[in-house]
Amino acid sequence: MKIVSAKFWSEDLELTRPYSIAYETIDGVENIFVYLALDNGKWGIGSGSPAAFITGENIAMSRGVLQNNLEALVINKDIASYKDICKSMSRKLKTTPAARAAIDIALHDAWSRFNEKPLVEILGRSHQSFLTSITIGIKSIQETLSEAIEYVDRGFRILKVKTGASVTEDIELIRKLREAVGKNILVRVDANQGYTSENLIQFSKGTAAENVEFIEQPLPNDKDSDMMQVSEEIRIQCAADESLHHPDDAENLAAEPHLFGIYNIKLMKSGGIYPALEIANTAHRSGINLMWGCMDESRISISAALHAALACPATTYLDLDGSLDLARDLVTGGFVLTDGYLSVSDAHGLGVKLIEKVIV
Repeated sequence: MKIVSAKFWSEDLELTRPYSIAYETIDGVENIFVYLALDNGKWGIGSGSPAAFITGENIAMSRGVLQNNLEALVINKDIASYKDICKSMSRKLKTTPAARAAIDIALHDAWSRFNEKPLVEILGRSHQSFLTSITIGIKSIQETLSEAIEYVDRGFRILKVKTGASVTEDIELIRKLREAVGKNILVRVDANQGYTSENLIQFSKGTAAENVEFIEQPLPNDKDSDMMQVSEEIRIQCAADESLHHPDDAENLAAEPHLFGIYNIKLMKSGGIYPALEIANTAHRSGINLMWGCMDESRISISAALHAALACPATTYLDLDGSLDLARDLVTGGFVLTDGYLSVSDAHGLGVKLIEKVIV
């Protein structure tokens, strides 16, 4: 079944709740969208969220590479060859992973719609659902506690807190957060490369009684070797994020002794589902737990990440809250959020439904 039409466009998606991380304040996001149509009327949609501060790709680069390559990559190609197209993209669109992810997700959506199955069943289901964390940016202690209580009241059971500005203040924040939410709410920390190895040790000791589930990317990604200055006990509770982009990174980080006990896969870093599954396979072989994370993204790519996560045996953690604070989106459906748990429906493909008149 051939791909007969391919369109792309971008949309500004404002956030209802701006937030800060260790190196930036974010109040909106521009996503790229790809729509593919098959000659039997089936279709697929994908989205990408470029992030220059992580992957070096901005929206202009995404648009430019899609303008120059999208049709040549997919038009008149058999949708059954979607894996070959994904392999080709990894070579031709190497420096624009978000644009690559948008095409990759649209291909996976179209293939599974063509087969009239949810994507997770095409990939091979390993799990039914997972709790997802919801993220609190860098704020004052009082603002953090207020937001945390709000999320707990909304049914979330895992809070991810952005830190990295001051390790002393971070320790105080986590202690007061634990007091506020009690012992039954899980707390994760994302330092966004804001610590040194000494800071990491100090933070781990200072929060030892607060049952922090894990620490995401504590050190700058060019200081990975400094992770060996901390104990294995600390390292296995740390997740590689900015240090992990490509399948090659996963292989390198899998060398013993492990610098991280967790891989954080984001489709926008890896370039889509196909390379993300390669990373997941490396994690599974190497005894490394998987976390599936996100940027500020449409429900389209969040749903794609969830389908992939549910298909991987090594998946242990979810942090797929990236569409929850969008002021608007182009689709409905895709994932089901119930009492903090994320699952997918029986709808075909990603399970998303287009809002009328979104395609330009």
